[in-house]
Parts: sequence; structure tokens; C-alpha cells
Amino acid sequence: MSVVLIAAGWSAAIGVLGLAVGWLTRSRSFRWLLSLVAVVGVTSVVAGVVGTARAMFLSDHDFGVVLLVCVVAGLVAVGFAATVAAAVVRSSNMLREGARHFAESGAYAQKADGPSELREVAAELARTSARLFESREREQRLELSRRELVSWVSHDLRTPLAGLRAMTEALEDDVAEDPGRYYRQMRTEVDRMVRMVDDLFELSRIHAGVLQLNPEPMALRDVVSEALAGAEPVARAAKVRLGGTVEEMAMVCADPAGLTRVVANLVMNAIGHTPPEGEVTIEGRRFSYGGQDRVELSVRDQCGGIPVTDLRRVFDVAWRGTPARTPIQPGGGAGAGLGLAIVRGIVEAHHGQVTVHNQDPGCRFVVTLPAA
Repeated sequence: MSVVLIAAGWSAAIGVLGLAVGWLTRSRSFRWLLSLVAVVGVTSVVAGVVGTARAMFLSDHDFGVVLLVCVVAGLVAVGFAATVAAAVVRSSNMLREGARHFAESGAYAQKADGPSELREVAAELARTSARLFESREREQRLELSRRELVSWVSHDLRTPLAGLRAMTEALEDDVAEDPGRYYRQMRTEVDRMVRMVDDLFELSRIHAGVLQLNPEPMALRDVVSEALAGAEPVARAAKVRLGGTVEEMAMVCADPAGLTRVVANLVMNAIGHTPPEGEVTIEGRRFSYGGQDRVELSVRDQCGGIPVTDLRRVFDVAWRGTPARTPIQPGGGAGAGLGLAIVRGIVEAHHGQVTVHNQDPGCRFVVTLPAA
């Protein structure tokens, strides 16, 4: 028992001294810290052997042999620790270089080896780099959308304003052959500008995150019926047929005004892009995915399809597609490209998703929402 206590006392003394030295050199390189660990470990063994040598009644020869073995083993341990420390330092330097490049370019592509902790740090930096890249791409798309929005809205406002000015001047000079037609046209242009301003206001609330929703359980069939009733005169004027079915059990928990706006925008967009004698089909169903009940609403038109390169921009602000597919509002005039952006904002505010894909002979817009 005395041998154990003596060995523990000497080893503890060396350990405390090692902790003190480690605290003083804590900011030094891994190379020094790992070597210190090896030195402290070997020195503790040597101290324990020296302290207990006499208590164990070792001869001078045996004591010398044990001490020599401890010294040789210590040198090997220190050499091994230095080698491991050099590898860790090399991995750390690679990680630092990758982080420096990441700070300068915003991209991290440096592969790190060595301890798992350093590899995890490198992997996290790589994931952060990927997220930043996606964020930059999204920001660039938003900036492009803003510029296009300002350009197109300025154009869309300038054109009716110029027309209104010309018509008012004609009425003031009493040169209008049919004043009633002028008044009707002025009212039409004013209504179109009011709709555009309302869309801009709604979009600004969505982007600002202040869109007020009052969700309540409701039947999707009722919302679709209301939207179809409102769109029927427009479809009839455009010679477009409306049809489709919605399951009776398709119930959603949504804001009535918001969901009505979503369905109406999709239906009007489909009518505006479907040629005369074409058909717009609306379908709704309830299904289960991943253990959760969902409701799907699809609106299919006959627009002829969207170029694959443009599919990801359909819901961007102010996107109006190729000239062949530029929306023509049934009331006359091109839209500002805000309707589908508003649809996406409202759907995402309901924790849903809206997608689009080509389906001959046109496109199919699909809205997925949590079921009630």
C-alpha cells in the first residue's frame, strides 16, 4: 500500500506541474501541447519508479535498468507524439488556409484530413459555403427581379398614363368623336392601374413578412367554385372552356381571402395563356405523404409549354416569360408579372408549396397545402 501511495504522490506532483506548464503554453501550437502530454506521461512514470525504487528494495543495477527502459520508452513516446502533432498541425494549417480562402472568395473547397473534429469543421465550412452560394444566387435573382419589376411597372404605368393624358386633352379640346367611349376606356385603364398597385402592395406585405392570415377549416371545392364563377365571364369572352373536379373530402385550413386569391390568380393566368377554343382544367384531391394528410390543387392550361430554362423563374417577381407567352389580360393589356409571385408568397405563408411543370399541350400548376 505504501508503494502505491508513494507512486501516486510523485506522479501527482508531476501531473500538477504538467498542468501548470500546459496552462502557460495553452496558446502554443499543437506540436508543443502534444509533446508536453507525452513528456508529462513519461516523467510521471519515471518519478513513480524513482520514488518507489527503495521501497521495492531494488538493487542499483535493477534500478538503473528500469530507469533506462523508462527513458528509452519516453524518448519513443515523445517522438511519436511529435509525429502525431506534426500531422495535426498540417491538417490544422490546411483548414486555416481553406478558411482564409473561404473568407476571400466565399467558397470553401479545401479537403481536410487528420482528426475527426477537424474533418467535421471542414465539412461544416463546406456546407456553409454551399448555403452561401445558394443565398447569393437567390439574392441575385431577387435583385434581377426587382430591376425587371421597376422597368416593367414603369413601362406599364407610363403607357396608360400617356393614353389617359391624350384622352383627357381630346375631351378638354372637345375633339373626341365619341366621349362615352373615351370615358369607358379611361375607366378601364384606371382599373388596370389600381389592380397593379394592389398587387404591388400585396407583394410588399408578403416580402416584408407582415401578411396577415386568419386560417380556418374550409372546403377546397367551395373556393374553386367561387373562383370559377368569377372567371366564367372572362373565359367565355376569351372562348376558353373551364372544367374539372374537386374531391368533396379535400378540406384545408387556410385563410379564405388568401386561398381565394391563389385559385383566382392561377385560373386567370391559365385563361390568359390558353388560346381560343382551348380548355383550362382544375382538379383537387386529398392524399397522404410522409404520414401527413395533404391537399393538392392543380390547374392545367393549354399554353404550349414553358421553356425548361424558364421553369424555375415562373414564380419570380415581374417574370413574364417569352414574347410568345407574355400574359394578355382578358381586360386588355399585359400584366406586370406579379400574379404568380403573389401565389407563391401566399402558399408558402400557409406552409405549402407551389410548382409548375410542362404537360402536353400546356402547363400544370400544382399547389400542395396541409389538410384540415
